[in-house]
Amino acid sequence: MNSFLSRTSSWVLALFLAVAAPAFAQDAATVSKNGVTPGTAAGATPAAAAAPAGAQGAGGGDAAAIAAGDALFKNNCAQCHAVNDKVVGPALAGITKRRSISWLIPWVKNSSKVIASGDEYAVKLFNDNGKQQMPAFPQLSDKEITSIMAWVTSQEGGAKAGPTNDGAAKVDGESGTAAGGAAAAGGYTDILLIVLVVVLIVLVVTLAIIANLMKDVLQGRKDLDGRDVELLEQRFDWTKLYRSTALRGIVGTVFALVLLYEGVQSVMAVGLTQGYQPTQPIAFSHKIHAGENQINCAYCHTSVYKAKSANIPSANICMNCHSQIKTESPEIKKIYRAIERKQPIQWVRVHNLPDLAYFNHSQHTQVGGIQCQTCHGPIQNMEVVYQYSALTMGWCINCHRETPLNTKGNAYYDNLVKLHDKSNNAVPFTVSSNGGTECSKCHY
Repeated sequence: MNSFLSRTSSWVLALFLAVAAPAFAQDAATVSKNGVTPGTAAGATPAAAAAPAGAQGAGGGDAAAIAAGDALFKNNCAQCHAVNDKVVGPALAGITKRRSISWLIPWVKNSSKVIASGDEYAVKLFNDNGKQQMPAFPQLSDKEITSIMAWVTSQEGGAKAGPTNDGAAKVDGESGTAAGGAAAAGGYTDILLIVLVVVLIVLVVTLAIIANLMKDVLQGRKDLDGRDVELLEQRFDWTKLYRSTALRGIVGTVFALVLLYEGVQSVMAVGLTQGYQPTQPIAFSHKIHAGENQINCAYCHTSVYKAKSANIPSANICMNCHSQIKTESPEIKKIYRAIERKQPIQWVRVHNLPDLAYFNHSQHTQVGGIQCQTCHGPIQNMEVVYQYSALTMGWCINCHRETPLNTKGNAYYDNLVKLHDKSNNAVPFTVSSNGGTECSKCHY
């Protein structure tokens, strides 16, 4: 019997090698053909593959410039753009190849002005993206815009633009992007994993078949001793499994951990209102006002750059326009009734911070130059306003850690920046570097 089991084990091992060997042989052939290891782009060493493909693009590939561009992109651009995917605006991959930095700087600072100048590419980009106006960023310096482009270029290695019929790679709404070397490597890994799973399933089924065959063969033999007969005729007792103390302990522990996890998640969610979208007394559309008509936020929210909080506009601000525009609209008539009754419009507040946290709106918008979309999301596309960001303490702290502090022209920071750069040469001077993550900054 032992020799029979030994031969069977050898047969199973041979079966495994026969099924799995082609997959590994294909892997080896790919390595030999391309000169790379799996997961590494063709024609690059593992060290070179780890470096972003466009690291030497705009901004010279300087590490400090790319790090600064990362933070600037997240705070000013990430709400509407991604590098390799279309979000609100087009994907940015390859932008430094299609347009020079001397074109991109005025475009970022004031895209409306470039479009109005009749620039052919700007007009086409505007029309191809549903005539959605990009917000102006006049507060960004030429160096900061260059840093953003350097970071964008450094991220293009994740997915490269695929060839079109004319042999050129097109993005920004002109064409889709095809997966590059990294994406191909990731797809190959997925295929290999699927093959291995299939092999394991085949092995399990094969072992089950072999076990039944062995049982049939052994039952027909007459030379089995008592121990072999006992093993052959034994049946698995499921009641023992049910009565097992160890199994009950494992199941009870898993159940308790699941309850604990759900409880912690519920407690952590207390007070979080991300996605909150209340029904307002008047159907006001930011998409129409801030988006299509490009009304500056500060026209209605008059204290957005001047006060601790951004005020909700009063009815007389609405009447500056609507005393002449859409006067017969049922929604506009609600404003008239509020004025006649000398009652304020009962707008429902969307963004709330707890009283224990100090927040100054003007410090972020006026001093820090933070755009509305950074915290409020694509507000210019919202029919009904909702809370876009989490507004949690962790969310604020992460922003303070990543946002470079604008110290240009402010002598107060000169010595601080020198001391910081001396000990942290490659790290930009952020809000956190200036004490922006200390408890007393927001809680006192």
